[in-house]
Amino acid sequence: MDDARKLKIAGQFVSALPFSRALGLELVSLEGNVCEMWMPYREELVGQPDTGVIAGGAVSALMDTCCGTAVLIHPEAVTGTATLDLRIDYMRPATVGKDIIARAECYHVTQSVAFVRATAHDGEGETPVATVAATFSVERRMPR
Repeated sequence: MDDARKLKIAGQFVSALPFSRALGLELVSLEGNVCEMWMPYREELVGQPDTGVIAGGAVSALMDTCCGTAVLIHPEAVTGTATLDLRIDYMRPATVGKDIIARAECYHVTQSVAFVRATAHDGEGETPVATVAATFSVERRMPR
């Protein structure tokens, strides 16, 4: 799959998800089986008004979408996917006012399952905001 095709598929996937648009998710880069995605800091995404920290659910949605996109752009040309399992470890609260970037790598694909790992950071310190280990279903085009 060439880079233009990957970008088209990833863009269609991200823009087709209403929650993705609501969160303001944007693709940062696509390379091989790695996807980077950006979520801007916004008051509407704050989970605790007294602290100003972005809600964990918004971070989880960012990482799930980034992981799914990494599966769709994998060189084995997956045609569809869905989350089977996603384990997220919140390492620390995101820094108030900082955007969050997720980086997901689809590191192994079988006939029916893709394995993905991801991190999210806000550019502050060496500890990520969250890490993910996930599995996704794999849909392939049937041979004719």
